[in-house]
Amino acid sequence: MRRILVVAVALSLVLAACTSKGGGGKGGGEGGKRPATVDGIATAAGTHKEKIDVGTPGHREYLLHIPAKVADGKWKDGKPADRPALVLALHGGLANMNKMESLTGFDRISDDKGFVVAYPDGFMTTWNAGSCCGAAKIGNIDDVGFLSKLIDKLTGAGLADPDRVFVTGFSNGAGMAYKLACEKPGKVAAIGVVEGSLVTKCDPDRPVSAMIFHGTADRSVPFNGGGNRDFNDKRPFPPVSQAVDFWRKLAKLPKPHEDVKALSGNTDCQGTGKGAQGVEVTFCKIQGGTHAWPSEASEMLWRFFDAHPRKG
Repeated sequence: MRRILVVAVALSLVLAACTSKGGGGKGGGEGGKRPATVDGIATAAGTHKEKIDVGTPGHREYLLHIPAKVADGKWKDGKPADRPALVLALHGGLANMNKMESLTGFDRISDDKGFVVAYPDGFMTTWNAGSCCGAAKIGNIDDVGFLSKLIDKLTGAGLADPDRVFVTGFSNGAGMAYKLACEKPGKVAAIGVVEGSLVTKCDPDRPVSAMIFHGTADRSVPFNGGGNRDFNDKRPFPPVSQAVDFWRKLAKLPKPHEDVKALSGNTDCQGTGKGAQGVEVTFCKIQGGTHAWPSEASEMLWRFFDAHPRKG
């Protein structure tokens, strides 16, 4: 009996030692290993459906893509040792976060380059981007507040670098990217606008870098202006040149004149060059382009974002 007791005690000590050694593994968050969650956010490689409380009834949802380079990289105190960049990708009207994920292909670029991507969901498939669009506008939804809280949550949890937060969007989502930069420029280093329009009051206290794509044959948001802003707002969209001029003048930049390498022959991109604090505006005109996400846009946007972190 005594021998059995001694063996049992010895075995328990061995097991305790093994448990202590393994406790820092993935899910433990100790010893430089990745925890299973940070502030309730999943950290494993892949795409996770998450939700966030925005102080209103219910909650808002988003998809979060964590690349293996972050999940399997070095962690310190339960956070990535080197905080990655964050790209917020905002879907167009009558779409959703899943559609934006598949439309842009940002997951593949994220896995290659090591940045985090968040795909927020709008309100009833729309964003309140000012005088557009649909349910979100009619309900006066505080989408700026939602996106600001999402940025704060991800940067506060150490899952993203606050100086490398970039926002891009398509159509209604592009207009929302403009609105976020207009009202919260301190949270955004650069924006990427694809087939969108600046249809909100805009008086930011600092400039942001911007890359703007627009097709010359877009009938939904016409290149030279026109159409209807919303089903209940017959005012025309302003021409894309108006938004380009707004952001470059805000940063005291010249008209775009420097050729920027594009990834397809029908895309003509010109930039202003970098001004104060590294801010730059690049305009890409897509000859014959319609109201669609260009195949080259995601690669070019990441290249632009990576070169324009927030300074000062």
